[in-house]
Amino acid sequence: MTTHRNNSASVRYSERQWVPWYFWFNGAVVIVIAAATFGLNRGLTAGLIAAAILAALGTWILISWSSTVLTVEQDQEGTRWLTVAGAQLPDDVVSRSLAVPKSARRNALGPQLDPAAFLVTHPWIETHAMFILDDPEDPTPYWMVATKDPQKLIAAFVPDQAAQATKGLK
Repeated sequence: MTTHRNNSASVRYSERQWVPWYFWFNGAVVIVIAAATFGLNRGLTAGLIAAAILAALGTWILISWSSTVLTVEQDQEGTRWLTVAGAQLPDDVVSRSLAVPKSARRNALGPQLDPAAFLVTHPWIETHAMFILDDPEDPTPYWMVATKDPQKLIAAFVPDQAAQATKGLK
C-alpha cells in the first residue's frame, strides 16, 4: 500500500457509505426505550437527560459507521488510485478484478477469505469489488471493498478489466 498525494488529481469515482435509514430509526427506538426505562422511577428530568446523552452517543456511533469513503482519482501521469480507509492502491498493481454479487458475498467473506487480504466491508452493503494484486513487494493478495455499485467502481479504477469483471452481475 503506497502513500500518494497529488493536488492535481481528478476524481473519477467517489462513494460515501452511509448507514441505511432503518439504522437511524432503530437507534431512535432504542434511545426512547432506554431513556424511558432509566427515567421510570427517577422522574422526567432524569429521563430527558438520559435521552440527550443516548441521542448524542447514538448519533456519534452512526456517523462514525458512515465515515467510509471510496475514491478513485487519476493523477497527472495517468495512474488511477483507489483510496479507502486511509489506504491507497495504484491501478498498475491490479492484475485482475471481480465484482462480488450478493449471492457470493458469504463465501467470499467466509470460507474463501484469505486472512492476508485487505478488507473494507459493512453488513448493510451487499456487493463488493475484489482487486487481485500482482505486487511482489506487498504480501496482500487482494483488496475486497464493499461498494453500492461495483460496476462503476471497477470501470473507474481499472476500465480495461470492467467488462470481464462484471460479467456475472445482473
